[in-house]
Amino acid sequence: MTRILGLSGSLRSGSYNTALLRAAAGLVPAGAKLDIATLHGIPLYDGDDEARTGIPPAVQQLKERIVASDALLLVTPEYNNGVPGVLKNGIDWLSRPPADIARVFGNRPVAVIGASPGGFGTILAQNAWLPVLRTLGTRPWFGGRLMVSRAGQVFDEAGTLADEKVKAQLQQFLRGFVDFLQSGR
Repeated sequence: MTRILGLSGSLRSGSYNTALLRAAAGLVPAGAKLDIATLHGIPLYDGDDEARTGIPPAVQQLKERIVASDALLLVTPEYNNGVPGVLKNGIDWLSRPPADIARVFGNRPVAVIGASPGGFGTILAQNAWLPVLRTLGTRPWFGGRLMVSRAGQVFDEAGTLADEKVKAQLQQFLRGFVDFLQSGR
């Protein structure tokens, strides 16, 4: 069984990105499982706090969930044409101490998707993640892109993915990512 850990870059309960991640968990192809992780409980990164008290338990637990997974799916909002601070902060904590970077991220397959209420989806945020993923030594999957635009029209009031075209695109994206993982490329 291929295990993917999905991480939403939003803390908001009504987040379109968290809704997209929940939809992905229900659409992942046979032979794979997508578990959902959260950034709730991860404090703002402060090197002084790290030196005083070490890695916070929420960060350590998330690290171990990533290590136990075969791949990572980042579901990123786009704030002010860039990456969201909450998700970047989480990734920054996950890269501490630097000696853990290879264990947590090294050669780990990563895919990035996102949803936005705007008309351009999350193209700028997804592109902005590439230097970070490269620096961490991940193996980004470039076989597909999924940028859900006008998300308010794609999800219903309960946060369920209601647009069949987007659902098919998400399913195709996940199939491609899982094929990539299972082929070992």
